[in-house]
Amino acid sequence: MIDKVKPQETSEVRRKATLAKVAAKQLALLTTAQKNEALEAMATALIVNELEIIDANQLDLARGKENGISESLLDRLALNSARIAAMAEGLRQLIDLPDPIGEVLEQIDRPNGLHIKKVAVPLGVIGMIYEARPNVTVDAAGLSFKTGNAVVLRGGSAAIDSCQAIVNVLHRALASLGLPVDAIQFIADPRRSSVDEMLKLNGLLDVLIPRGGASLIQNVVQNATVPVIETGAGICHTFIDASADLEMALAIAVNAKAQRPSVCNAMETLLVHAEFAKQHLPAIASAMGAKSVELRGCEQTIALLPNVHEATEQDFATEYNDYILNIRVVATLDEALDHIARYGTLHSECIVTNDEHNARRFLQEVDAAAVYHNASTRFTDGFEFGFGAEIGISTQKLHARGPMGLPALTSVKYNIYGHGQVRG
Repeated sequence: MIDKVKPQETSEVRRKATLAKVAAKQLALLTTAQKNEALEAMATALIVNELEIIDANQLDLARGKENGISESLLDRLALNSARIAAMAEGLRQLIDLPDPIGEVLEQIDRPNGLHIKKVAVPLGVIGMIYEARPNVTVDAAGLSFKTGNAVVLRGGSAAIDSCQAIVNVLHRALASLGLPVDAIQFIADPRRSSVDEMLKLNGLLDVLIPRGGASLIQNVVQNATVPVIETGAGICHTFIDASADLEMALAIAVNAKAQRPSVCNAMETLLVHAEFAKQHLPAIASAMGAKSVELRGCEQTIALLPNVHEATEQDFATEYNDYILNIRVVATLDEALDHIARYGTLHSECIVTNDEHNARRFLQEVDAAAVYHNASTRFTDGFEFGFGAEIGISTQKLHARGPMGLPALTSVKYNIYGHGQVRG
């Protein structure tokens, strides 16, 4: 007797991506009112079920502490009532924003009588690969749903219980309205192989968006066959020019580094004009010390601050996500621009100056998604830009750049209207 061949078992990634693909077709038919109703239901559910989410988050935090995760990364992972309320508020802000789907972006009338409309449409199924940021689960789900996209979420293993609890809550909210629950999928498999499989899931995933550290992003960019929207690591700089106001410079620099150092728009290197440094670098060091920031500096910095450790080439090329700051003293604006061009990651850069000429040069010449004059880099954020939330901060130059809100999650379709035209 010949044994029956068992059918090959479908992986979790492929199974859930297939469900998302089917749901995407249903989502495309929903009205703006239906999508907004879903966002309100999801926002309410987060608040009502916050204890369920916080309990799950405690499991992740306990595991993280056992595994020796740094305090800054634990902060990134942690959820509380205020952070859950902020996630719900992000969903509610999406309700108030225009629905880009179906928007006529351009109309063309051709001499042969053809009428052409360029219309915004969903991307389809978005694959989201991210690290220990539970709030990304909500941001990605909400932005995707509003734009008629299904989403397959693969969060980092450090936040797996938190993310799963959030998705369970969102699913119940959608089910209560009879809307497609399968539009939001979460990959519970923590193995690296689940990420590797997503990278090659052409035909089921329409785009991949990685969000996290440099190694995660580069793995996706270099190995994916599915199209990728690249978000970037954040080696962000603040340049304090010679003419800068001391009080303003201190406030911006301290906020950019210490307000929340674990995020990608936090400053990693402070560039200080030599004239300003001679007078005010000790005040900067004192302000950073008050926030428990460890300083590392160049030779000129150490000459002014003898207790500072030397900053190496590797330091200047590192995204710390921690209470560590490099300081480099520069002689000119050009030297600051050269440093940013060498070590920056095209994310967020700032100049603090009262010199309008230097400000204009900095804004024009710095190649980054967000360039600031006299404001902290911490504002590079979909919420702060009025986008309601963001699915990531794109540092590429194709399709989308900077905080990615609703319009960034759309593609276009050309609808052509005729009355029997044929091409000769």
